[in-house]
Formats: sequence, structure tokens, C-alpha cells
Amino acid sequence: MHESRHARRTAPWILALAVLLLLPGCKGGTSIKTLLDNPGPYDGKEVRIAGAVVHSIGVLGTGAYEVDDGTGKIIVVSKGGGAPREGARVGVKGTFHSAFTFQTETAAVVVEIERYTQ
Repeated sequence: MHESRHARRTAPWILALAVLLLLPGCKGGTSIKTLLDNPGPYDGKEVRIAGAVVHSIGVLGTGAYEVDDGTGKIIVVSKGGGAPREGARVGVKGTFHSAFTFQTETAAVVVEIERYTQ
């Protein structure tokens, strides 16, 4: 009986962890690490990412925010609808643009087409 109570308490946490781990792969999503490690095939193409907003700035309906999916971070530019607050969990469909790669750093952005708040 003690084991079943423990299982009932831990089951929701295991489910939540599984959802968070699978989130970048949902709806055909691409991990940010994949985008930054090999930007060529994705440049100018529509991509889907998901993660937590770690930095955010917005004014008059436009803005930019940084998304961290646990594999990497990327800037998302919003031309309408402003920027979500820091700490929000979002899914983004947008156009990927790679600016440059220098040694171990890749500068890239996703121009937001659609955003989903989770």
C-alpha cells in the first residue's frame, strides 16, 4: 500500500518531465541545437521550436525574445503581437535565418509567423 501512494505522487511528475523532454519534437519541431549546429538546410525555411522565454523586449506591438529549449538558445523576432514575458513557455512557427557561423558560434534568428503560449 505504501508503494501505491508513492507511485500516485510521482506519476504526475514523471508525465510532466516526459512532456517537457518531448516538447521540442512536437508538431514536427526542430531542436535549437540542430538549427545552430547545421544551419544551411534550414536557412530561409519555416521551422517550429518550443521552449522557455529567457529574455524579452517589446514595444508598440513589435519585439524580440530569446527561447531556450534545453538544447540551445535562439532569438525570435516578432513583427506583431509584441513579445511574451520572460519565463513564458512558447511554441513558435517562423522563418529561420542564419547570419553567420564563426568557430563555435552561430548567429541566427527566427522571424515569428505564429506563436503558441503553453
